Amino acid sequence: MLPGMVAKPLVAIVGAGNLGAALAQSLERAGYAIEAVIARSRRESLKRAQSLAEQAGCRPLTDLSVSRANLIWFCVPDAEIGRAARRFAGRLEWKGRVALHSSGALTSDELAVLRSQGASVASVHPLMTFVQGSRPSLAGVSFAVEGDSAAVRLARRIVKDVGGKAYSILKKDKAAYHAWGTFASPLLTALLATAEEVAALAGVDRKAAKQRMIPILRQTLANYAAFDAPSAFSGPIVRGDVDTVKRHLDVLCKVPAGREVYAALARSALRYLAAKNKRALKQILDPRVVGALRADRRRPSN
Repeated sequence: MLPGMVAKPLVAIVGAGNLGAALAQSLERAGYAIEAVIARSRRESLKRAQSLAEQAGCRPLTDLSVSRANLIWFCVPDAEIGRAARRFAGRLEWKGRVALHSSGALTSDELAVLRSQGASVASVHPLMTFVQGSRPSLAGVSFAVEGDSAAVRLARRIVKDVGGKAYSILKKDKAAYHAWGTFASPLLTALLATAEEVAALAGVDRKAAKQRMIPILRQTLANYAAFDAPSAFSGPIVRGDVDTVKRHLDVLCKVPAGREVYAALARSALRYLAAKNKRALKQILDPRVVGALRADRRRPSN
């Protein structure tokens, strides 16, 4: 914490998107005062900022120059962080203030212009998904933190106060860290969307597919949480059921994207998880074999 900074600094949040809204809610619950929500002057941005500010009991602003906040937290898309920092660089006296951003892929250096003006800066990324209409609690969430020592100390205090768990990350590891997070949520969602397409192949519409998948998805996550990936793995691949996998690949020719995802994940399973008949499974899952299967399906019969 910077010398002279109060135990719980006054906060200004830049950006009123899904992350900013969830962060404001968690900070309020932890006893932090939100001084302002900063947004661009465009109508839609202002509308979101006004809504969030009303909920947080603060004011919406389009300029930081009138802010008294000790802590400025940038909750804008990655491509906007550096631009926002440069935009506000000359609008405040930054010495003695802390500036944070919550990009998973970018480092604290995105705020270098503020650091050069005396601010202590850090990146603080929660490993959580934020979508429209949902404001998840940050309790129990892991936060990857890196940056200047004073900003990191304050960030760790805040993460603890909201019930999260902070850990240090190296700048060079952030891209891989964010790729990992993308596997854990956005690409998992993409897998579920692909599963819905395969369900349609079985005569099940999207709504019904979602309802019927929820129990098995919940149990799969419960198994993974209670045990580990190898112990949670089930199905034809772990059993080495080559004929069933062949049948899957054959029918999935009708959903090419589904077949590609299936084959890629099955090959990953053979690499990282236990399975019987690995050699035979590797042969039928070889990209060349899968491609030939597609060609056979397209070839007209005599």
